Amino acid sequence: MVFNYTTCRQLSQMLSVTVFFHCSEYILASAIHGISNVTLSSLLISNNYLLAIGCSLLEYTFESFFIPGLKECWWVSNAGLALVMIGDIIRKMGILTAGRAFTHRIRIYHKEDHELVTHGIYRIIRHPGYCGFLIWAIGIQIMLCNPFCPIAFAFVLWQFFSELISDGEYFLREFFGSQYQEYADQVPSGIPFVK
Repeated sequence: MVFNYTTCRQLSQMLSVTVFFHCSEYILASAIHGISNVTLSSLLISNNYLLAIGCSLLEYTFESFFIPGLKECWWVSNAGLALVMIGDIIRKMGILTAGRAFTHRIRIYHKEDHELVTHGIYRIIRHPGYCGFLIWAIGIQIMLCNPFCPIAFAFVLWQFFSELISDGEYFLREFFGSQYQEYADQVPSGIPFVK
């Protein structure tokens, strides 16, 4: 790979937005739930995630070496960066609006102080955390001008989030009954084609 202005800019942007995303997730979780109640899992880094990032960088390196002109589409790269910021804003709005009701794991036991959050961004998206992450992750791939990874990421994340939504909403219906059902009937999930 040739390290020119484009590759340095795109890779440094990827590193910056990735570090910001994961550190801010941990900091917000610590601020909301208390640092003693938060583990490193709140950084949201798993083996599958690292594999996806590795595939992304492999595609980027291959194309930078063999098709360097592909990476010079500045309007595409800038559009991807805009998507990254939009996705992160949507996710962080969801976290801040939900406050203590937000967790990085599906809550399977109902706490007495757990209330259904339907205000703020939750008035227009039921799952802003998932929606924001989907936009953020695909945005990074577009920012890198990777033509294959955005499609692969969209497919894999859609599968992952559709299962999470199904599992999470089972418990939300158990906790809140018809109140949640009415809410779910009126507000989209935020993930395309997932009711």
